[in-house]
Amino acid sequence: MDSPFMDTIAQGLGARKIRVVRFEFPYMERRRHDGKRRPPDGPAVLRSRWLEIVEGLGRAGDLVIGGKSMGGRIASMIADEIGARGLVCLGYPFHPAGKPDKLRVAHLETIRTPTLILQGTRDALGNRAEIEGYRLSENVQVEFLEDGDHSFKPRVRSGRTEVENLQQAIDSVVSFVDRI
Repeated sequence: MDSPFMDTIAQGLGARKIRVVRFEFPYMERRRHDGKRRPPDGPAVLRSRWLEIVEGLGRAGDLVIGGKSMGGRIASMIADEIGARGLVCLGYPFHPAGKPDKLRVAHLETIRTPTLILQGTRDALGNRAEIEGYRLSENVQVEFLEDGDHSFKPRVRSGRTEVENLQQAIDSVVSFVDRI
């Protein structure tokens, strides 16, 4: 929750008067305490943590939930259930790396919650060419960050900078939150 990516996004949104609440899934909390890398908790544990966080924040209908990668994916799985105002996914894992046939989009085809997915054009977990072929709900808006990878970092030769892509992401989130 305090990676440079998350710090930049949270601070950028906070500076634009959007309150950001960060949390960690149980497996990451354990890593923070003992330093041991471990695989993510199962979907039921991840989902339960998200629901616990939402409950602690109060009225779900006032919340725009989301997250980076898996955090956004789990948020997308509970958004309709809790009646979230909106959903923002930063680098959605449309499929595992190197396995574009193992899609994680079924629920995104019918999601009712207004959704913004920000994705690097060359993200290994779902690039522009792949995503443009998916049938997503009309409530899902996908915006691409030019030459960005899964953390929106572009290659030097692209002429684009990571700072520019992160600023574009912040601007897009602010605009989305203002619209919904």
